[in-house]
Amino acid sequence: MIKTILTDIEGTTSSINFVHDVLFPYAYNKMEDFLRKNWHNPLVQNAVSQVAELEKLSDYNPEIITSILQGWIKQDRKITPLKDLQGMIWEEGYKNGEFQSHVYQDAYEKLTQWHQQNIPIYVYSSGSVQAQKLFFSHTIFGDLLYLFSGFFDTNIGSKKEAQSYQKIAQSLHLPPQEIIFLSDVLAELDSASAAGMQTVWVIRDSSSFSQNQNTPSPHQIVPDFYHISLLLSP
Repeated sequence: MIKTILTDIEGTTSSINFVHDVLFPYAYNKMEDFLRKNWHNPLVQNAVSQVAELEKLSDYNPEIITSILQGWIKQDRKITPLKDLQGMIWEEGYKNGEFQSHVYQDAYEKLTQWHQQNIPIYVYSSGSVQAQKLFFSHTIFGDLLYLFSGFFDTNIGSKKEAQSYQKIAQSLHLPPQEIIFLSDVLAELDSASAAGMQTVWVIRDSSSFSQNQNTPSPHQIVPDFYHISLLLSP
């Protein structure tokens, strides 16, 4: 029986287009200026040091690190120091009112309903925890942080590795089968299922949903949050 909900963000609660067409370009364009202005900030230096270590750099400056990070953004790399720095840059944009996060109407309504039913809801995204909190505190529906009991990012592990979901279950002190994971990415769902979680494949594209809805799958397949079925513990 399900006791806790774990959800992805991009493509699941929110439009992929907002992330790729608004957030990513914003971080790409602001990266070098942000690094130059905040080069000696301990949090920035920690992330920069991780980039240098990954790239095996012994000598580097803001321009070199910017070039690497912009390349990673173009490649949509799910790398922790990039996600940490993007979160810091997006914080400035949110605070300046330059954009608001997109959340689907159905996701907003169902998340609100589950919260009102006292079902704990957690987020697991490749974006940093900081970025996740910024995202949900500046949405088109206002500040939605109150809906969530906690957040997980790639510091706990890759979203495509079963061990990451096992670690999440352990941190929540729940057996995996009592957690249901919502995502639009099949590889993530396969990993969560391998860890013992129940899973929901959210396919928002109508043609892709039609192609997959009658295909045998270990995952519940839905076109939106309205169609998600939860079997909850009393």
